[in-house]
Amino acid sequence: MFNNIGTTEILVIILVLIVLFGGNKIADVAKGLGEATKEFKKAQKEVENTKAELKKEPIIEDEPSLPTKKKKLKTHHLKKNKK
Repeated sequence: MFNNIGTTEILVIILVLIVLFGGNKIADVAKGLGEATKEFKKAQKEVENTKAELKKEPIIEDEPSLPTKKKKLKTHHLKKNKK
């Protein structure tokens, strides 16, 4: 789709953006994009570190994983006394 964009077209787009928004506004937007990218990369590294830590730690369960018998619930208190 954008394979045919040349340097002239890019310069025209940049010129239009400067005219519409002004140089200061574009600088603020670029700064915000840079900070957002930095925060995204930081969060991505934290997720990767957490995943690596979880792979290293063994999972310990309090209860055995063997199948157990299910206990029937006592429901006699739920039944209405019919007279």
